[in-house]
Amino acid sequence: MIKDQEYLKSKASYCLELAKKLGATDASVTVGNSISETVSFRNKALDESNRSDSLAISIETYIDKKKSSISSSNLLEENLKTLIKKCYETTKITPEDEYNSLPDKNLLAKNIKDLNLYDESHLENDKKIDYLKELEETASIDKKIINTESGFTENKSNFILVNSDGFCDGYKSSSFTASSVTVAKDENSMERDYEFTSRCHLDDIVKAKELGEIAANQTIKKLSPKKIGSDKISIIFDKRISKGFLSSFAGAISSSAIARGTSFLKDKIDKQVFSDSISIIDKPDLIKGMGSQCFDSEGVKSETLNLVNNGILTSYLIDTYNGKKLNLRSNGRSGGSTNLYFENGKLSFEELLKTNSKCLYVTETIGHGTNLVTGDYSVGATGFLVENGEFKYPVNEITIAGNFNDMFKNITLANDLEFKYSVNSPTMMIHGMTVAGK
Repeated sequence: MIKDQEYLKSKASYCLELAKKLGATDASVTVGNSISETVSFRNKALDESNRSDSLAISIETYIDKKKSSISSSNLLEENLKTLIKKCYETTKITPEDEYNSLPDKNLLAKNIKDLNLYDESHLENDKKIDYLKELEETASIDKKIINTESGFTENKSNFILVNSDGFCDGYKSSSFTASSVTVAKDENSMERDYEFTSRCHLDDIVKAKELGEIAANQTIKKLSPKKIGSDKISIIFDKRISKGFLSSFAGAISSSAIARGTSFLKDKIDKQVFSDSISIIDKPDLIKGMGSQCFDSEGVKSETLNLVNNGILTSYLIDTYNGKKLNLRSNGRSGGSTNLYFENGKLSFEELLKTNSKCLYVTETIGHGTNLVTGDYSVGATGFLVENGEFKYPVNEITIAGNFNDMFKNITLANDLEFKYSVNSPTMMIHGMTVAGK
């Protein structure tokens, strides 16, 4: 059973009061409890079943502009006393940093909205096993599938955040995640692909049969790939790949990267960084959203941000500490983006495929070839050659490269946005990318 708010609040309040008694000028305490249950299958047989129960506390103490932190999974009173004393003593000998402080009081969240992030439902282990059996049976129907792996994870969590400026709140959240990985083989090659589903509520996850079918079909389509020559060509990125560009963008506009000067987007506020057809939103209050939150990890209220408006960068993702370095107010993004997405484009998926007589459709990238300091991008990739809007054959052993400064201005989006993850994108085309092949 997940710990309730009263239990978590009592532990946090105890630590806060003790830190103040010792002499801390300010303090912040977070207490969280998380319970996770996972069942996994391999080749239609039960592989593993486990359960974890995590209870942890994190304490920050301030003495004017000095700050230190400490954490533990032992919430017994004697240990908490020792922790807080150690944290306070460490703070006394820590050098001052003029940017250390709690968030401004007027930025703290006050009216907490119910975003329906918690599902009381519990799927017993035997039901998880039944789900995975059906998934694996479906994924294995075609004889070309020679190996399957699947998993089902149920997670329930609750937390409370308190600080010496009077903030005290938290909420429950849940997630149900199922995945399917399949390996296919024919006389020419062996290929691997996957599919997964993750939702706050059990009833919203993809059915086992559908998940298995998608994973198997995607894998079989990749068999017998061909090699292509080097070229400069338009590339269409599948939605599960295109969302990765948004993740890179979020990293580049984090206030920590901007304050350090380690982002290719520094000094780009109010400047054109995408084509004028592109807008990017970060929306924390989506009902049942996988990245939804009422406030960030500091207690600052999170409101919708129009990060890019008609191609123009309008805001960074700002926390308290780095915001002060930049002389900017926190916008509730300590911990990063929430539900980040490109707004839909105007073309249908089919129209996007037909935009060029020949292009590449990328379904998987290999490696971590993203440099957020320079904007350089280079990764291995696999996918399909598309001619006149039709998928011709799978391709592999290619490298695609470019620079975000150019790539962002050459994006065309389809109108097939779905909110499956905390970062979401429609299918994306980037014109004129470099492809290195055989």
